[in-house]
Amino acid sequence: MADEPSRKFLRRAFVKAMLRRILAVLTVAGIVYGVVAMIYATRTIFKVKMNYAVVLERFGGNREAVTAVGWHARLPYFTRIEQEVPLMNQRLFLGGTTEPMRIISKENVALWTSAVLTYRIRDLRTWAIENLDPLSLLQADYDGIVKDNLQAQRVNELISDRESIKEKIFSALKSRPINEGGPTLEEKYGIDVVSFVLRDTRFGDKLVEATEEKKRRELIAEAENYAADQEASRIRKLYAAYLESIQSLQKAIGRTDGATDVALFEFLTQQKWAAAYEKNQGDQQTIVIQNTKTPPALTIPQAPPAPKDKVRQE
Repeated sequence: MADEPSRKFLRRAFVKAMLRRILAVLTVAGIVYGVVAMIYATRTIFKVKMNYAVVLERFGGNREAVTAVGWHARLPYFTRIEQEVPLMNQRLFLGGTTEPMRIISKENVALWTSAVLTYRIRDLRTWAIENLDPLSLLQADYDGIVKDNLQAQRVNELISDRESIKEKIFSALKSRPINEGGPTLEEKYGIDVVSFVLRDTRFGDKLVEATEEKKRRELIAEAENYAADQEASRIRKLYAAYLESIQSLQKAIGRTDGATDVALFEFLTQQKWAAAYEKNQGDQQTIVIQNTKTPPALTIPQAPPAPKDKVRQE
């Protein structure tokens, strides 16, 4: 019976000892993890990834680029990581945004355009050590070159000849000096210009509306001109046919000296009024016949008798 309390006591002591050991191990692990995390947070130990580089500034003011992929260590307080630079292809949008930018063409017409430059850092020393804030500097030079080229073009070229304009700008970005006698964009920043693309080139909304209204008016004017041409052509044909018929009639019944011309035209005039009378025989009370020197040989048909109902009313 006395052995049972001793066994329980031993078990409890064993459990407490195990708990203390586990707690001690966890405490040590936590301290080690905290120290490592603190060191990593201060980037005393840092990692260089594939296609990246790290620029270190030494205590003496020297700057160097670390390009070897993997883990690296530096002395705290005596060195600092200045920047991490990607060495892959990178994009640079016109104006620093994907939204279209307003430009003025050679004819002082406002357009909206957007573009993107693809570049890759070739010389890390030129990019990160010789230039302070190189990305902002590159953005300013890039915007200036593109705007200069776009705003020197005419409106119709910006809309319909985008391919050649794009190639001109690419050539200017890649090999043309930023200023006369100065470096090119690639030489100044130690980069390779990979490509340049014009994403969008369009008129403003108000200009589009004005252009559509102008086209509509041009179409209306063109239709009116076409109708006027058709009417003029019809009148010319009618005149030619009328003249031909008069000439044929004169040749058939007239004389070669033209002595019967006046009588012939008077006869045609009387025929015109006679035809008008025949078409309006209703309740017409007055008949007008053009006077001539000689009484016309013309018989006017009698008006039909009035209806019987009308006679009875009278």
